[in-house]
Parts: sequence; C-alpha cells; structure tokens
Amino acid sequence: MIGLGNSGSSAAVLARDNGAEVRVTDAGDPSALREARENLEAKGIKVETGAHTEGFVKGADIVVVSPGVEETSPALKWARLHKVPVIGEMELGYRFCKGRIIAITGTNGKSTVTTLIGRILKDAGLDAVVCGNIGNSLSGEIKKISKDTWVVLEVSSFQLETIVDFKPHIAVILNITDDHMDRYTKFSDYFAEKLKVFRNQDENDHLVLNYDAENLRALGKAAKSKVSFYRRSEADAFDTGLKGTHNTENILASILVASIAGAKMPSMLKTIKDFNGLPHRFETVAIIDGVEYIDDSKGTTVDSTARAVDSCKTPVILIAGGKDKHSDYGAIRPKIEAKVKELILIGEAAGAIRKALIGACAMHDARDMDEAVGLARRLAKKGDSVLLSPMCSSFDMYKNYKHRGEVFRKAVDGIRCEAQEVPYS
Repeated sequence: MIGLGNSGSSAAVLARDNGAEVRVTDAGDPSALREARENLEAKGIKVETGAHTEGFVKGADIVVVSPGVEETSPALKWARLHKVPVIGEMELGYRFCKGRIIAITGTNGKSTVTTLIGRILKDAGLDAVVCGNIGNSLSGEIKKISKDTWVVLEVSSFQLETIVDFKPHIAVILNITDDHMDRYTKFSDYFAEKLKVFRNQDENDHLVLNYDAENLRALGKAAKSKVSFYRRSEADAFDTGLKGTHNTENILASILVASIAGAKMPSMLKTIKDFNGLPHRFETVAIIDGVEYIDDSKGTTVDSTARAVDSCKTPVILIAGGKDKHSDYGAIRPKIEAKVKELILIGEAAGAIRKALIGACAMHDARDMDEAVGLARRLAKKGDSVLLSPMCSSFDMYKNYKHRGEVFRKAVDGIRCEAQEVPYS
C-alpha cells in the first residue's frame, strides 16, 4: 500500500480484513503520520514512514496506490521494476463492492452532484452510500454496502488513472475543462483519464453526458452503454436553494441519474427545494453596506471561476490566485472584461494570472486574504459583489479549499463587525 492518508489507510484495513498480509509505505513526515501509523500497527499492519524502501515493495503480490501519489514516486518505480501489478484504492474497493455504483466525474460540480444524488435517493427511501473523492473512500464504506445499495461515488481523474475492472452501473461526466496541468503533460491526457469512467460499461449500463459541453457530445457514439443526454436552457428553472446558473446543469444531471435509480419526481423536487448546496461553493456569507460577499473557494479551475463570475448579477470585485496548476488563465478574459471591475491577486499564481489577463481590468496584489478582503471593501460600491473564486488550488497558502474559505469568511466577519452589520441569513 502506497500512501497513509484516508484512502490508503482504509484500503489497508479492507485488505487486512479480507485475509491479506499488508504493508504500508508513506514518505511523509513521520510525526505527522504517527496517529495513522499507530492505528494500523495496532491491527497488525506493517508501516514505514519518512521514506520508501525497495524491500517494502519487492515481493508483493499487488501494490495499491492512493490517488495523490505521483507517477514519479520511487515506490511505484520499484513496483514496475519488480513487475508487481498496481491498482488504485478505488479499484480495490470496487472488487469488494456488492452494490450498484453511480460514478460522477467532471472538472466542476462533482461534489455538489454527488451529494445531491445521495440525498435524493435517501429521501426517496432508497439505500444509498455517498463516498469517493468527496472525502470518505469507497474502501472505508464497504461494510455498509449490500447488493441493494446505491453507491454514489465521486470520482477524480487521479482515481481513474489506476482502474482495471472498475465498472459503474451509471457513469456521469458533467464537463471536462482545463485542470491539473501540473500533473498532466497536455489536456488530452487529462481528458483521456476522465473517459475511463465508462470504459468497462456494457449495454446494461448507463452513461449520462452533459450535451451542453461540446467536447462530450461525440462520446455517445463510442460508448457501449445506453447513453442519455441532458440539456440546459435559460428557461430551465427550479425552486432550490442552489445559487448560480451552472447549478441548473447539476440539478438536471441529478434528476436524470436519480430517475434511472428509481426515484420519483415529486420526491426529487422536494429534496432539490430543500438543498442549499455545499459550503464554499458560490455561497453568500454577508451583505455589508449593500455589497454582497461570496465564498466560492471551491472554484479551483478557470472554468469554475468563469461560471461563478457569470452567475453574479452585479459588477464583480474578484479575489483570485493560489497554487499554480499551469492552467490557461487567458480563457477567462471575456468574462473578466464583461463583468469584473477589479481583480485582486494573491498567492503563487498571481504573476501568471496577471500576465494572462493584462489589460482586461484593473488589477491589484495582496499579500494575504485579510489584505485582499480589506482592499475589496475599499474598492466596492453599493450594488457590487466581492467574489472569492481563486481559479487555483489552495496548497501554497492553506491546508485546503475549506481552510481558504474559512479565512475569507473570518476576514469578512471582521469588516462586518466594523460596519456593525448583522450576519447574513
């Protein structure tokens, strides 16, 4: 087992519980991994931390790799050298999964659609387990899954890299746009990994595609499975707490999948009405002096930020930047020119974004989130929106997108107290 995070630890326990002799290797800081190591060692699992050693890999019957492990990992190189088969944690979980899998992938919207489908199915009285890239691994949920369970699984391109037999009954591709160019050599490589989600399907399965995404339209011709398309039009409207025009697509995808699984429309519409979305996804956190402050910290791609900007009905002061994934920041220029009056840049990618968007709008630099929010407050006028939607991942400055969003909210709370405004609800 390579990797001692949530996925690796869950996979190690699953394999141990099914009779395997398990070894886990992680090159991370031993002090940071001590609790996870001790938990596995208490179950009789051998663990090494701080560095990978060849002896830990040599002689294994199979190597299971966590999705965050890079191809350049020495442990993976040794596995190939010694001709040890390599699979991912999701593939391992699939091999022990008795339920029917709904696999949701795409560059944007995966977590929202995964969560919403899970709630729709549960509210409809169906047995459903929500897991995968959303935070809890498939391997860790196996004991909860029976043959009657719908497994609603968020799937990333990293997880799809290492599948072999993985075969969802319903596969969903929401969109595929520029992302993870720090991991993939070119966009076509990333695109190809996403398409693996339906590679093993047959005529008894379903592939659900977003027909509004032009680069997905032709996929139905290549699929062996039954193919369903859905289309968003500006006339589509739902009574829902979900904000943003892009969420119309997410709702339509969820309805189509849930109907295939057996949910009925009245129940689905009730769940959609009550669903307010997930934290840090185009979420209004305050209205101060007539200015709306929106937390879209989960906007970690250029396309997701374009969707967020497009969903704002008022002029935008945009806070963007973070860990540079070598994305094509210039692709958002038309949206910036049309709707963004001020762009405040933070983090590692600030220079690259500035270079790509020079002349599109007024730009400013900020050292941290507090300074960015303070500057946004001074620049904003009544009727404007201050939008945190970074176009980048968070790991240059924060633990994750949630941490980044919390820091933004705390900074907004600070100016709300100065303005003596009551919290937004």
